[in-house]
This record gives sequence, C-alpha cells and structure tokens, in this order.
Amino acid sequence: MVSFPPIAAALAVALSLASIGSAAINPITRSGRYLYFADGTRFFIKGIAYQPQGAVVADPNAPFSEPTTFVDPLADGAACQRDAPIIQAAGVNTIRVYNVDASKNHDTCMQTFSAAGIYTVLDLGLPVNGSINRAAPAWTTNLLNSYIRTIDAFSKYDNVLVYNIGNEVVINPQTTSTLAFVKAAARDTKAYLASKKSTALVGYAAIDGDDTWVVPLASTNSASTAIDIFGLNNYEWCGQSTFQASYAAKTTDFANYNVVAYFSEYGCNNPEPRQWSEVAGLFGAQAAPVWSGGVAFSYFPATSDAGQFGMVTVSADGTTVTPNADFTNLKAAYTQVAFVNNPAQANAPAAAYPACPQPNANFLASATLPPTPGDVACQCLENNLSCQFNPQVANPTVIIGTLLDGACALLTGQGGNCNPIAGNGQTGTYGVVAQCSPSTKLSFAMSEWYEANKRNPQACSFAGNGTVNSRASTASSAAQVVNSCLAAATSTFVPTEPTVIPLPSGSPNKPGSPSSSGSGSQSSSTRGAASTVLVSDARTLLGVFLMLAISAAGGLLSMV
Repeated sequence: MVSFPPIAAALAVALSLASIGSAAINPITRSGRYLYFADGTRFFIKGIAYQPQGAVVADPNAPFSEPTTFVDPLADGAACQRDAPIIQAAGVNTIRVYNVDASKNHDTCMQTFSAAGIYTVLDLGLPVNGSINRAAPAWTTNLLNSYIRTIDAFSKYDNVLVYNIGNEVVINPQTTSTLAFVKAAARDTKAYLASKKSTALVGYAAIDGDDTWVVPLASTNSASTAIDIFGLNNYEWCGQSTFQASYAAKTTDFANYNVVAYFSEYGCNNPEPRQWSEVAGLFGAQAAPVWSGGVAFSYFPATSDAGQFGMVTVSADGTTVTPNADFTNLKAAYTQVAFVNNPAQANAPAAAYPACPQPNANFLASATLPPTPGDVACQCLENNLSCQFNPQVANPTVIIGTLLDGACALLTGQGGNCNPIAGNGQTGTYGVVAQCSPSTKLSFAMSEWYEANKRNPQACSFAGNGTVNSRASTASSAAQVVNSCLAAATSTFVPTEPTVIPLPSGSPNKPGSPSSSGSGSQSSSTRGAASTVLVSDARTLLGVFLMLAISAAGGLLSMV
C-alpha cells in the first residue's frame, strides 16, 4: 500500500492551491431534477463519506448501530490538508460530512477542499440529542436553533452544496409519521436559507426499503416544504452485479419524481475488497435520467451491522494515511467516469411537486405539519413558569426523558395530561408547547404538577432538579402563561438567529438555553435517546426513579 506522509500531503495541497489560484469553486445550481455547472453542463456527485466514526452504543430503539458521539472532521485543518490531495486524486468532487460542531473554526478545511474543487454535503443533525428522533419525533426550538447555528457557521464558504435535515429518520412503515416533522424541518431550513440568500440545497438521506413507503418520502404539496435533493442510502449492488439486477427497479420507481436524487451512501462490502463495479452503472446512461451520482462509504474506518467499511488507515499520530484496496479500486473506477450531459440545462423540465399520498397502512404521515418553533415565545414561557427545570447533573439529557415521563405519569394519575407538549405526525395534531425544547416542556409539566399541589415547594423538587421560579406571578397558572406567551405561536414564519446564546461546552445547562434541552425528539417518551448515556449518571437516575415511585404511591408529593 502507498502511504502519504505529511510533507507529501502538504506539497500536494500547495500545488493544488497554486494551480487553482484565487478562483472560486464553480457554483452548482438546480434545474428541476438535475444539477448543473455554471456553463449549463450537468453535475454529478462523485462523492466519498468523510466522517470518523464516533462511539457506538447499542440502542433498543434502533435496528442498527448508530454513533452516540462524534468527531468534527472539518475542524481539524491538518487532517484536511493531509486528506484533500488524496481525495482529489481519486476523482472525488464531493464529501459527505455527518456531524460538525458549529462553535469550532472550519476555515482551513473548507478552504482546502474548496481549492481542491471539492463540495460538501453537510448533515445538520447531531447524535442522540441533536436530531429528529424516530422513537419520539418532534420539531422544536433547540433543534431549529442548532440547525441555524450550523448554517451560520458554514454560510461563508462557497463549497457547501447540500444541508441534510435528516438521515434515516424513517426506517419502516411504522415510522413514516415522523415525516411530518422532517418536512417541517425542511420548510423552516429552506425559509432561513432563502432569507440569507443562500443557494445551498436542502436534502434528506433515506434508508433503502420497500418502495411503498420510501418513494413517497420525496413527495410534497408545495415548493416551500419540498426538499431540493433526495438521498438514498443504497447498498443493493454487490460484487459483479448488473444495473438491471440492482438498480433498474429503484430507478423506475423514482422516474416520476421531479426532485434531484442521488445515492447518499453506497458501496456493498460483500465480497471484499470492493471492486466498485456499480460506479459504471450509477454514472452511466441508464441511471443518468434519474440519478445524479452518489457518495461512496466510507473514507475513514467504520463498523456497522453489515461489517467493516473504510478505505484508509490513519497512523496513530495522525500524520500518515495508508489507502487500502477499496480506495485504490474506487479511484480507478471514479477516474473512468464521464458525466452524461443530458438534458442540457435549458431543456431540463421545471420543478413539479406531486401531492403527498393519502395515509394508508404503509404511509402514516399527515399532510398537516407542525408550526415553526417560536424561540421568543418559548423563552417567554420558560421565564414565566412557576416551576423550572434546574438540573443538578453535568449532562441534563440523561434525566430529562425520565423526569418528563414521570411528571406526565403523575399528572395523568390525577386526571390531568401532557397533551399541550405532545405532537402527533400521524393525526397532524400538535400541542401548543410541543414546539418548545424538552427542558421547557419539562418545566411546563413540573409547573402543572406544582400548581396542582397548591404550590407546595416539595412538589417542585423532582429529586432536586426543579426550582420554584420566584419571578413568576403567583396569580398566573401554567396554562395561562401558555395562552399569554404562545397564543400566536401556531403558524409558520421565517426563522431568525437564535435569541439565546448557548452556554460554553461543559457548563451546567440552565432552563431556557437551547443547548440545555437535549434532543428535540425528547418529548413525553425519551427512553430511546436517553438510554445510550444512562450509565454516567446511574445514581442520579436511581434517585429519580425512587422519587417517582414514592410520588405515585402518594408519599412525598401527594395531592393536598
């Protein structure tokens, strides 16, 4: 194998930069279902996934392993300068990056890849607590704010091609109701990008599955809720297969959907090493009318339920990269690709937006979407609730789900409910507080219980994680505060920059901070998201469980 030491990599980067000079990367635009260079010729994504794998912890709510932590590959300038010439030499024109930290500096990496003529497909979600959770979906202020911060951090770069608002959120017919939240995320992300005059596309990456529920994911009722580019994580072509055997059926299924489509992941690893015979099929004349390329998985080593992936080995000190046979074979396949320039941009059909299918056994999503999360309105609610979530642990996300489930169980046991914080993508009904962050939802549920117990301070304790809000009016109930703060917060509007500055990393989070809320999916049932990190605060959670058990039995927080 050939190793690339740091001096050679640096020299290659320098030569690349010198050859390109100060010229900006060629802008890519969308016309109907196709992508085009500025000169009107078609552009295809000839990509590679560029994301070091984070820690993988088994999750009973996920049918396959998913990372629970991440490393931001675009914040490591030295690594990007090491890798860019290797990736460029393989004929790659796009990298897909799954997770980034918006608070870090990405100048070196983004400028290095731009100078090498490499675009970026950037996922906006974060593991566990920063993406739409299929087990308990919601579209909330903390998620929208997180997406906006990432967009703001990358808006100055000229090589962001796509922002993905979700990856494999829907995984089977039973989870298709989450599409309502995905489309709401697309709607608000598109509106924000338009307000910033950004030309970046909004995308979604889907798991491959039965076409009765996968294909409708690309449907929509209007341009405002439509994704611009649909990604399919497809591993159907294995070994020396053929287009007819592996791609023809899927190509036919997507033929009538006027949205840009590509393989957001591909590269079956059986047999090994991969020969990448599918590259010729994916970029050939049979695929070109429907597909606009794909992203080979994965540059860095990655382990999944399907086995080992990865095309390079990075030395222990991070200075040297050694490609394996997978990479060598992909390079050989990519360098043989010639883009099919048909149709010309002038002849590309205009975008069309077929209606979403009616709900059925295989497609449960309602066409009624949740509103745009109102940051100011939810902050007003948090500030004026009588009992506020005040976590006593370093990572509040490990207890929000348990406390919220417990608070709602207590309310239900006394004839109340948590309907105001619930959202249902199947029926299209969304409680007025459902748009707020999980921490604000928890403060609301705590306040309801506290007030139901005649404002007994013990009823606001929740194992020391609740605090009576001395600034709140004792004459106003939680329901009245909701009516005051959220009366007009049930519509759609153009989002703006977050109004609350997140606390520094590692600081104890306080209610109202978008960074304190954990997952936007942590509504009234968050055991799936929280289960991956319970070990770190086992003692705290044990106390919470005991508190809830005593409460339910009519002890510490009994109604008086």
